[in-house]
Amino acid sequence: MNNTRGRQEIQMQANEMYREEVFTDNAVGTIRRLTPVTSKGEPDTSRAETFVGSTQVMTQAGPLPLNFEIEATNLSDAIAGFGAAATQAFEQTMEELRELQRQQASSIVVPGGMGGGGLGGLGGMGGGNGGGKIRLP
Repeated sequence: MNNTRGRQEIQMQANEMYREEVFTDNAVGTIRRLTPVTSKGEPDTSRAETFVGSTQVMTQAGPLPLNFEIEATNLSDAIAGFGAAATQAFEQTMEELRELQRQQASSIVVPGGMGGGGLGGLGGMGGGNGGGKIRLP
């Protein structure tokens, strides 16, 4: 995107175009084959095809959508590699969520005294000198 006079100008990148085909088994997920093309829609043989898998996994918090790249040179290889790529994406996503939870837990600060702002300086909520209140980052 280009910034013109304080506005974001939305513009597609002509040298990064792909034709998209979607394949599914109607049970587990989908595979998108992204075939590089020129801005005129002709095949761009200087770039490789890309395969992207999509599925959802049920968790205690509900369905978790997963999108992941599959290392493959053709559809048959992408189908064979779907399960391993989905498992890796799930494990990586869960680790990222655990890290976010750790960061969130460590950002809670219980100060000894905050001055007259109430809860985290949210103007007038709680009043007093704020001792023992949780400060929101």
